[in-house]
Amino acid sequence: MALATRTDRRPSMTRTLWDSTVGKKTVMAVSGLVMLLYLVAHMIGNLKIFFGPEEINDYAVWLRTMGGPVLHHEWALWIVRVGLVAAVVAHAVSAYQLSRRDIKARPSKYVHKKARSSYATRTMRWGGIIVALFIVWHILDLTTGTVHPGGYEHLHPYQNIIDTFSTWWSNVVYIVAVVAVGFHVQHGFWSAAQTLGVGSRTRDRVLKATGNALAVLLTAGFVAVPVGVMTGLVS
Repeated sequence: MALATRTDRRPSMTRTLWDSTVGKKTVMAVSGLVMLLYLVAHMIGNLKIFFGPEEINDYAVWLRTMGGPVLHHEWALWIVRVGLVAAVVAHAVSAYQLSRRDIKARPSKYVHKKARSSYATRTMRWGGIIVALFIVWHILDLTTGTVHPGGYEHLHPYQNIIDTFSTWWSNVVYIVAVVAVGFHVQHGFWSAAQTLGVGSRTRDRVLKATGNALAVLLTAGFVAVPVGVMTGLVS
């Protein structure tokens, strides 16, 4: 008599965590914080444009040589890029699945309307879509030069940035996207803190103030670059 074979394997702990709402929120929070750290570093790098072409062009070269001589040329940069892409994908997938799960949980409208949430909370979904589309355009413009409006020059970000923000439509796209990022950070920072168990009644005000400050700082820092080009401060 043949022995019965068990086919009902238990799902792994990782799969169980990912399938849970808490797990998806945790992934979303951690990946969001990774992207926030990148945004701060990226903003600081962008602001080097106000110190002249040599400063920011040398910074572009350093990004490709950092980690040397241990790491080969551009290896560290590609490690950062792959990690960032993984964070973006994890954030987007978990956000989408949580959204679908939320819709399925309440297929009909509430009888009693809830109190109005903040503008940032109500715009998290479409704000995320705007940011995702902007990332694609931004890479094609200033990283690959595919849709760059001028004569794209590799490792010459100073002139490339001036070319981009010398067109009115590039300024509009960039500023709208940066404002969307600001709203996303404003709500996302506080939400991530709650998910990771950092928030509490006593810390709630501090966390919200920190989120607001980060949102304003990042928005102002990124917008300063196109404004600098438009006003002739960077030329």
